[in-house]
Amino acid sequence: MKQTQIALGVIVLTLGILSVVPTMRAAEPSNVDGNGKTIGETFAPDAGVSLRLPLQTGENLTLGAVTGSPDEAAEADKLAKELANPISSLISVPFQANEDWGFGPTGNGYKFTLNIQPVIPISISKDWNLIVRTILPIVSQHDLFYFANLPKDSPLQPQNRSQDGLSDTTQSFFFSPKKPGPFGLIWGLGPAFLYPTGTQDLLGTGTFSIGPTLVVLKQTGPWTAGALMNQLWSVIIEEHRSSVSQMFVQPFIAYTTKTHTTFTINTESTANWDATSADGKWTVPVIFQISQILKIGKQPISIQIGGKYYADSPRYGPDWGVRFNLTLLYPTGKRPEPIEKTGFVK
Repeated sequence: MKQTQIALGVIVLTLGILSVVPTMRAAEPSNVDGNGKTIGETFAPDAGVSLRLPLQTGENLTLGAVTGSPDEAAEADKLAKELANPISSLISVPFQANEDWGFGPTGNGYKFTLNIQPVIPISISKDWNLIVRTILPIVSQHDLFYFANLPKDSPLQPQNRSQDGLSDTTQSFFFSPKKPGPFGLIWGLGPAFLYPTGTQDLLGTGTFSIGPTLVVLKQTGPWTAGALMNQLWSVIIEEHRSSVSQMFVQPFIAYTTKTHTTFTINTESTANWDATSADGKWTVPVIFQISQILKIGKQPISIQIGGKYYADSPRYGPDWGVRFNLTLLYPTGKRPEPIEKTGFVK
């Protein structure tokens, strides 16, 4: 019953996002790249492998790489660049599926996480945007806390081998200038929040946490390089739960090809400052990803695949994993096409 309610809630949330997002537009989006040059209008996700053979599935549905007119190619190129920038003026709704293996005392535990993480840019003045990034994780994990061959009189009996439901939600607010700063740097700064939305103890921290978040990057030609980080401290703690002090650091570098394919390597490292040295404080996955911008009808999307190797992880942490990401893209600030007036000769 609880899982059914969770599933219904997720469906309602997703439908709500998809109904609202297309109507939202940043009033004055940034149309400059990391060098301060104006960029033509576009539509943009993370890039991936170049698919040159389109798949015609019907009169109103075309799935394929964006390789049409020069305008469409320019738009796709801009979208790929915007997707590589975490604080661009692009509305996007990623559905990121992660599968990780090697958890637990037996080393046989595994964890599936679906992150629904909409990114909404809001123009708050002539020169500033507010970028709202939300991560809602839906988790199914097995044998993360399972000990094999425990005595029947062990206080750990009975063992709860599987947990399914929602984990804690992270929401970040980046105040970012619309034009790059000195040396072409793009940056955003603001608060980050961790909400205790975990549906059971083993899926969440049971704390409301807050702290600063920062992103800095530079885009030069096909390259994007930068880092995103936050530090969270618990301010409200549920009874019988422990406080949280953790840092997230994500350095990244991406290369976008002329076919709107983006190759990215990054780490999504987490430091748990409350953990003991014996248990291990750091989780450091090295992630390689390939993404491609496509269109379904008129809807631009990005499809991404990737692999993860854990260079460091805490005791009973994972060893490796894979990722698949589908991102819906809603470019902002589209200019209406000019209306041709009869009686005028061009």
